[in-house]
Amino acid sequence: MPVVERVSVVKRMAGAGRMPRGEPTRRGASRSGGAFSSPAQRRRYVIVLTVLILLSVSFGVGLLAWGNPMPFGTDGFWRIAELRFTNVTVMLIVALCQAVATVSFQTVTTNRIITPSIMGFESLYRAVQTSSVYLFGIAGLVAFQGLWQFGLQIAIMVALAMLLYGWLLTGRYANLQVMLLIGIIIGGGLGAIATFMQRLLTPSEFDVLAARLFGNISNADAQYLPLAIPLCLVASALLWMRARRLNVMAFGADTANSLGVNHRRELMIVLFLVAVLMATSTALVGPMTFLGFLVATLAYQFADSHDHRLVLPVAVLTAFTIIAGAYFVMRNFFYAEGVVSIIIELVGGVVFLFVILRKGRL
Repeated sequence: MPVVERVSVVKRMAGAGRMPRGEPTRRGASRSGGAFSSPAQRRRYVIVLTVLILLSVSFGVGLLAWGNPMPFGTDGFWRIAELRFTNVTVMLIVALCQAVATVSFQTVTTNRIITPSIMGFESLYRAVQTSSVYLFGIAGLVAFQGLWQFGLQIAIMVALAMLLYGWLLTGRYANLQVMLLIGIIIGGGLGAIATFMQRLLTPSEFDVLAARLFGNISNADAQYLPLAIPLCLVASALLWMRARRLNVMAFGADTANSLGVNHRRELMIVLFLVAVLMATSTALVGPMTFLGFLVATLAYQFADSHDHRLVLPVAVLTAFTIIAGAYFVMRNFFYAEGVVSIIIELVGGVVFLFVILRKGRL
């Protein structure tokens, strides 16, 4: 079947109310998997996108200029703004990685509850950081910093993820659910090992380590950006280019294969790109378990569509608005920017429990 015909078939299926597997029919009956179903839907999407863009720009400019002690336009003002620009850049990278990775991962797994963090990226990060302190002390944690160490962490995370994917998805009994369960077990095992080593640390070593085990923008080092930015942009761009294929993948393996899309091949490609994005974000700022889930859940509601060409931009803008807005408010009004990640995780965890209780299943 020609590509054009396959795309038209997918649009007709979406317009007829066929929903991706795992979606409640009652909520999604009026949504479209292709183009806008009505002018009202188009206007709503444009309004939502405009509001998110304005909020993102406002918070970004506010982080650069608000509270700057130097007069606007002076050399001192721009020097301080340049220093703050590094943090804003890190926020953009984290927002892009978490949003694109989570939406894509939930699509190929046909489940709106699970997130890429279920594969144990955070547990691996904790195990690496804890092992450095346990084996070499605080000097080991300091020594395990630098561009090549940052690249090594990303390479280890991606290699282990792809080893798991290749083992569980290309064998005779390929099963995505088994892969997810094994990912949970591996993550739990790594977390247990890290906790055991943490109990053997001295109080001073544990204090230094604990500061790095919470996801925080201040954990990022500017020297990591020359590697983090290209990885983030390339992986996100490749997933964006596969938006139409993601639309087909959302219908499940049988439908995708019948429409001419090699489901297993696309699954491996998407999971590899997701692994790159999640490894980059985690190695840069630390674990942020529920941020991706919170962003994806809100993006589906804001976009009111299953078309990834519409959902992905909304997800990225929503993620940056949440991160930048939280840091702006907590830093300038409550002087407690260090607790931003804790608040985001708390809100994300509450939303996760709410969705679980509402749906009554995984």
